[in-house]
Amino acid sequence: MALLAMGYVAVCVLVGVRQRDLMYFPGLTRTSATGTDLTLVVDDVRLRAWVVNPGRTHGLVYFGGNAEAVQQHRATFSHWFPGHTVYLPAYRGYGASEGTPSEAALKQDALAFFDHAADRHQSVDIIGRSLGSGVAAHVASRRPVERLALVTPFDSMVTVARHHYPWLPVDWLIQDRFDSARPLARFEGEVQVVRAEHDEVVPAHSTRRLIDALPRASTTVVTLAGAGHNTVDADPAYGAALQALMRRDARAR
Repeated sequence: MALLAMGYVAVCVLVGVRQRDLMYFPGLTRTSATGTDLTLVVDDVRLRAWVVNPGRTHGLVYFGGNAEAVQQHRATFSHWFPGHTVYLPAYRGYGASEGTPSEAALKQDALAFFDHAADRHQSVDIIGRSLGSGVAAHVASRRPVERLALVTPFDSMVTVARHHYPWLPVDWLIQDRFDSARPLARFEGEVQVVRAEHDEVVPAHSTRRLIDALPRASTTVVTLAGAGHNTVDADPAYGAALQALMRRDARAR
């Protein structure tokens, strides 16, 4: 029993120390800075992004998932959102950006990218997918965002971790919590939640808790039948939902 207890404590310590290796996967996204369109310096760290449809009146910032090479969306987003200049920032350590990812760093950098876009456009909308939904929620709670799309989102990273590691005291261990539900409770813009029917990463109850926390009058929910967490792109309803949200935005202006 003593050996088992010692082993359990050792595993908890290991997970606590290496938890960011289980949350962020920047190695899958690394690429050369050649071909990037924008560089921002935040705390002496060079962050890079791709920009499509430059010169539009309205801006759109996309925050991707924890292993997502956002530059792969350049052609698709250019076609989907012709009325927006679309910014595809790479998180710290991702793509061609320098640094090491953490919740505090990603949130700080996201605000910097939003502010850069806000200085150049009449308005700026946001899309956040998976991990990026937590980043997007933070920005939307602190900046004037009229349209917010949350794709395969969660209420808190703690809820997700608790689902996948029920045998670990994740409430005590987890550092990067990405609590999305609380900051969005008072969000005044329009919210669209796009969830996958068979999401194997974000449990359904986590997405439901987020939806329940959102203002009901301004929230729409789109469920992609048969889709998994990483296959939402394959469903034509995914792009159609995002386009509809942004087209309504454009008409309102």
